[in-house]
Amino acid sequence: MNAINIFLTDALGEEAEDFTHGETRYAFARLFPDGPHRVIEGPVYIFVDWVMDELSGLEMCRRLRADSRTQDAHITIVLDDDDPQNKRRALRAGADDYMIGPVMRSALLDRVMVLQAGSGQTAVSDIHVLGDLTIDAAALRARWAGEPLDLRPNEFRLLRFFAQNPDRVLTRAALIAALGKQEPPIDERTVDVWIGRLRSAMRHAGSGDRVRTVRFLGYVYDSH
Repeated sequence: MNAINIFLTDALGEEAEDFTHGETRYAFARLFPDGPHRVIEGPVYIFVDWVMDELSGLEMCRRLRADSRTQDAHITIVLDDDDPQNKRRALRAGADDYMIGPVMRSALLDRVMVLQAGSGQTAVSDIHVLGDLTIDAAALRARWAGEPLDLRPNEFRLLRFFAQNPDRVLTRAALIAALGKQEPPIDERTVDVWIGRLRSAMRHAGSGDRVRTVRFLGYVYDSH
């Protein structure tokens, strides 16, 4: 099934249910000041509030354009009112479009489906390279220095999320959330099994110990 990511700085991103249409799943998620907290697979549409608690919507747009995970995403800034000057400022900060809030799930789905039908060119790159690690999302394959990694689907997605967030400590709960909303809920210790399989596959390919345990916190992928 194809996936389309809809990220919101609004709390609706955590509350809205995903929507399936044919072979496509529209997956909602909350967007935080430090970027996405889930693996990015497929087209990306982002809705940024004009006013946020920790920073302005304009600064958030600038951060998204500077982040390799989201630099090619379609960004819509959600304005409080129909102010022409704010619209111009939003576009200069990196937004592709604007809309007047508040946002509703149905309106966002309608907008994204129209945009997707019109362009279909808002996916993150299918190829992600981090040092000797190469991840081909379209082929669902990963290689270390040219050597293929034997990974199951969950371990592949886990590695992809690590590669999108290198040198950052990630908790077990964060890793489960990164792989999408899980039904039924996954026990956090299941992550340890995924990590064990991932480490084994990477060592077999000659990478050494790239995924490091941070005691009492979680795991980190060391890029150097």
